Amino acid sequence: MHLARFQAEPAIFAAPGRVNLIGEHTDYAEGFVMPAAIDFATLSGISPRTDGKIVLYSENYGQERAFEAAALPAMGSRHWTDYPLGVVAILAGEGHAIPGFSLSLWGDVPLGSGLSSSAAVEVATALAVLSLIGVSYPGPVLARLCQRAENEFVGANCGIMDQFISANGKQNHALLLDCRDLSFKLAPIPANVALVIANTMVRHSVAGGDYPTRRAESEAACAVIASHRPGVPFLRDATLEDLEKWGHEMTPKSLLRARHVISENLRTVAAAEVLAKGDLAELGRLMAEAHASYSRDFEGSCVEADAMVALAQDLPGLIGARLTGGGFGGCTINLVEQSQAAAFVEALGGRYAAQTGIVPQIHICHASGGAHRVK
Repeated sequence: MHLARFQAEPAIFAAPGRVNLIGEHTDYAEGFVMPAAIDFATLSGISPRTDGKIVLYSENYGQERAFEAAALPAMGSRHWTDYPLGVVAILAGEGHAIPGFSLSLWGDVPLGSGLSSSAAVEVATALAVLSLIGVSYPGPVLARLCQRAENEFVGANCGIMDQFISANGKQNHALLLDCRDLSFKLAPIPANVALVIANTMVRHSVAGGDYPTRRAESEAACAVIASHRPGVPFLRDATLEDLEKWGHEMTPKSLLRARHVISENLRTVAAAEVLAKGDLAELGRLMAEAHASYSRDFEGSCVEADAMVALAQDLPGLIGARLTGGGFGGCTINLVEQSQAAAFVEALGGRYAAQTGIVPQIHICHASGGAHRVK
């Protein structure tokens, strides 16, 4: 693809998408999340140019756009090029001289599904551009730079999780990430467990709408607690007891959002502990509790996602199911015994289509390694 288009042999890099096993809307509260990288990825191919231009091509969109390396835009334009261009702009802002280059992108991470196609594009772009200029960063630093691209250039107020797991994932493991200091520990996923990702086919957008509203409601609850306990800059530092004491000072919605974030933090740490012990039954219980909290207290689900989770409950092989990602549609994550995965997919797809009239896309995935050079 790249060679035919640009008449240059590219260096090629891959960055995976991710699924979050548990820990939703806790990242911007400096809490805990537990994602796994998956075997969907974005590939980037890069080669140098001599005309001072940055030419970006997306195989998925079938579009090409050119920019002057010496005159990068200051912010995004709500176009797919915002994600790779934002990474380049952040690297330029860090003092790196950016030469002209051609960059091709191709990915099989489903767009708008909550599996973090945008972070995969950012990390794959960052690896490619850094290789071209002869610079490397540790995975956590790379993730932070890519997060800044999405926050500062694209204008999406996302946390660090998506970029972090794409850059630092490990095969056959989930990663418990402390979003405060970016410390992490790995939790093994047994070989006989498949990650079945069921796309409701209802799209969501993180850049607008419900996501910033929920975040603002969560932060308003934290401000109430902090007015009584100054040592609570984020909901990660708050307790359920704080809500009992001062919840009456919050709006009803803020109280619900805070209850989800605080309890979800506790569940996420507990989930990593039970996964390390191999207690899959308890992991499934925590996932069920997490989905109920996400749907009822955070009001981050939708009719279709609730249906997808409910329809999975009595299927053979299910360990746990919940809505994953930013919410308001997207995908559910189902931990399923590998031997039952194919039958599970067929049964869940049939049930969902019969109930909603929507034919879902359901994928059997496994936890994969993080971003790396392919050739």
